[in-house]
Amino acid sequence: MKTILVIEDDISILRGLQDNLEYESYTVMTETNGKKGLELALEKKIDLILLDIMLPGMNGHEICRKIKKEKPELPIIMITARGSEMDKISGLDIGADDYLTKPFSIPELMARVRAIFRRVVQVYHIPETYSFGIIELDFKKHQAFRNNEEIQLSSKEFAIMEYFIKHEGEAVHRHDLLNEVWGYEFMPTTRTVDNFILKLRKKLEENPSEPKYIVSIKGYGYRFNSSS
Repeated sequence: MKTILVIEDDISILRGLQDNLEYESYTVMTETNGKKGLELALEKKIDLILLDIMLPGMNGHEICRKIKKEKPELPIIMITARGSEMDKISGLDIGADDYLTKPFSIPELMARVRAIFRRVVQVYHIPETYSFGIIELDFKKHQAFRNNEEIQLSSKEFAIMEYFIKHEGEAVHRHDLLNEVWGYEFMPTTRTVDNFILKLRKKLEENPSEPKYIVSIKGYGYRFNSSS
């Protein structure tokens, strides 16, 4: 589960961001004071920061500069009421990974958050074989076995399982699966993902109507757990 720290002194905006991010299955930490927000960012395990510029205690630019010095890999999206080109350039020059100007739409913010996480995913080398429950997958030979009997998985189904394994335990958004497995140039829909998941469950789950391994997250996507 990804953890996002929101540093914003406008309580209404802060609560709105928290509610929407938690609805998308992110863990959210919040702070209204710049100095305290910096302390949280440096002390806690954080995956992304949403950072306002105009803050009490310490401004967002200074916070960004200090975080990037200590944790250069930690992504930061700057959020501000300022809209001038120079404000954006200065934020990006000190290390911000993206920039949003108020007012902004929640769907746009969520898309930018997902894009950041796609860019910072650590390299994960999928094993040649992978087992869970009564299933064994051989990614090198593109073979699948259930109770030691071979079953047929398509190349797309193998690609879905590879993505799930890379992100085991995480909430996987349907749009991320579309982008990584199909590619948006093919113009598939989220319904395409759901149909493939239904077929996978029939092949891999002991009880497809009550799946243990590929679990639905309402309004979002799926989570894969091999030890369920």
